Amino acid sequence: MIKREKYIAPIRAFFKSDLIKIITGVRRCGKSEILRQIREEIAGASRNIIFLNFEDRIVTGQIQKWQDIVYYVEENRTPEFCYVFLDEIQEIVDWQLACKTLRLRDCSVFITGSNSKLLSKEFTKELSGRYVDFRIRPFVYKEVLEYAKELNREISLTDYLIWGGFPKRLEFKGEDELRIYLNDLDRTIVENDIINRYQIRKHSDFKKVSSFVLISNARIYSAKSIADYMKSNGNHCTSNTVQKWIYYLDEAYIIDQVERYSPKAKKVLACSHKLYNCDVALNSIRCLNKHYDLTHNLENTVYNELVYMGYEVSVYDNKGHEIDFLAQKGNFRYFIQVAYSVADDKTYEREMSAFNNLSQIDRKILITNDDIDYSTSNVKHIKLKDFLLMQNLEE
Repeated sequence: MIKREKYIAPIRAFFKSDLIKIITGVRRCGKSEILRQIREEIAGASRNIIFLNFEDRIVTGQIQKWQDIVYYVEENRTPEFCYVFLDEIQEIVDWQLACKTLRLRDCSVFITGSNSKLLSKEFTKELSGRYVDFRIRPFVYKEVLEYAKELNREISLTDYLIWGGFPKRLEFKGEDELRIYLNDLDRTIVENDIINRYQIRKHSDFKKVSSFVLISNARIYSAKSIADYMKSNGNHCTSNTVQKWIYYLDEAYIIDQVERYSPKAKKVLACSHKLYNCDVALNSIRCLNKHYDLTHNLENTVYNELVYMGYEVSVYDNKGHEIDFLAQKGNFRYFIQVAYSVADDKTYEREMSAFNNLSQIDRKILITNDDIDYSTSNVKHIKLKDFLLMQNLEE
C-alpha cells in the first residue's frame, strides 16, 4: 500500500502530544492503513507500542469494557512513554473514558472509528477539547496512479471519473466484482451505518432520499425541492426531515455541503448549498445501463482534488452568474469554472461569461477535459489530466 504522506505529515507533529489523535473519515477510505503506517514509523524509535484492533474477535473476546483497555495497556507496556493505537474503538462502550485515562498515564493515544458511531459531534462532546482530529478521504487521482503501479495495473482517467478512489476497489479488475464491492460498501456506509446509528424508522424513504442526493452530486440542493419530489412519487417527507437526513450524510463524511457566497449580499447565502460526494463511485453505482454522469462527476472530482490540495472551497455568486469554485489558501484566491468540454461555442461562452465583472487581478481558471488549450489573456485553461497531477494551483 502506498504511503499517504499528505495525511501523515500533519499528524506527525502530534506524535508525542497528550492530545488524543482521532483519525476519521468515511468507511474504507484507508484510516486503518494510515494508523498502521504511523505505527511503523514510530516503531523505528520506540518499542513501547500497544496496538489493539477491535474488529478482531480475539481482541474483543478479551477486552469488553473500557477498563479492560486501560488494564491491558498497563500490563503490556514498559514504564517509559507509551504509544497506544486503538483501531475501530467505537466497538467498546464508553471508549472515551479509556482514552482520557490513558492520556493521563504518559501515553500518546491514536484512535480510528467507524463513521456510524464515531462522529465529529460525538468526540467533540465526549473528549471536550482533549483531542485533534484528522479526516482521511478516498484516493485522489495521483494516489490512484501510485497504487495502481504497485498493483501492476493501469487506471485511465475515465475509469477514475466513474469509479473514484476507494482504495480496495483498485484490486478488482472485472466490473462485476467491482460493482459487488462498491454496492456492498454503499449499503454499509449509507444504509446500515446511518439507519442503525440514528434509529431511522422510515428506512425506505431514507434510502430513496440518500440515493437521490448521491446521484445529484455537484448540484445546488433545496430540502423543499427534494421533499416535493418525494411527495410526487408517493413518499411523504417534510423539508425538515430531508434536511435532517442530509445532515446525517454530511456528519458521516459521505457528502460535503459547500456554501454559496454572494459578494453583493456580502454573506453566505443561507439554506443554499451545493452537494459533493466523498467519492464519485457513489453516483456511478446508481446509474443504469452505463449512462454515467461524467459531467457532474468531473466537477465533483475537481472539488475533491482542491480540498486535498488544502484549499478552502466555496461556490461564488457573481451577480447572478454562478462560478463553480472560489478556492482560497493563504493570500491566494482562485475563481474556477469546470466543464467536461467547451468545444461547443455556447458552452464556451457560458463558462467564460461567468468570469465577467471580476477584477483583472483575480486569478481565473477554466478546467475541462479538452486537449485544446482555451487560455485567454484573462483566463488560464488547465486540462483535467494536468490538473489532477498538480500539487497546488500555484504551479
